[in-house]
Amino acid sequence: PCTFPMKLWLLVNSPCVHSVRWDARGEGLFIDQALFEQELLGVGPSAAGKEELFKTKNFGSIIRQLNLYGFHKLTVSPASSTVGSRPRPATAGGDTSYADGPLHHFWSPHFRYGRPDLLVKIKRLTKANKEKLDAGLEVTSRLPDDLQY
Repeated sequence: PCTFPMKLWLLVNSPCVHSVRWDARGEGLFIDQALFEQELLGVGPSAAGKEELFKTKNFGSIIRQLNLYGFHKLTVSPASSTVGSRPRPATAGGDTSYADGPLHHFWSPHFRYGRPDLLVKIKRLTKANKEKLDAGLEVTSRLPDDLQY
């Protein structure tokens, strides 16, 4: 099964997905909440017949997943939300701004533009894994994505 970080990687690198994009440095990602809900969670009128990628319609669940996998939320400042030319090309109309809804900025040390090899280092933070990480041990195993609590 495709892990949550791998799904994010595919989304942020897809030219068809507009609600998730790299930040200017390619070291974090921006998620436009309103657009994400419509585009990927199947919320709203244009969502008919979409395959459910995340098995949820609740954006809060996506935030929880990001936190579970060790992503950190950054404060979005107007300066930091400018789009880098490298990670995501502008749309045909040149419109790179998000007017719709809240813009969320997330960062992980192992989620980098052009570095899919780092994804294996992103682990789900279970209680046991957190204890291992705190003790400086390597975390290897992980629950499948479909075992939600």
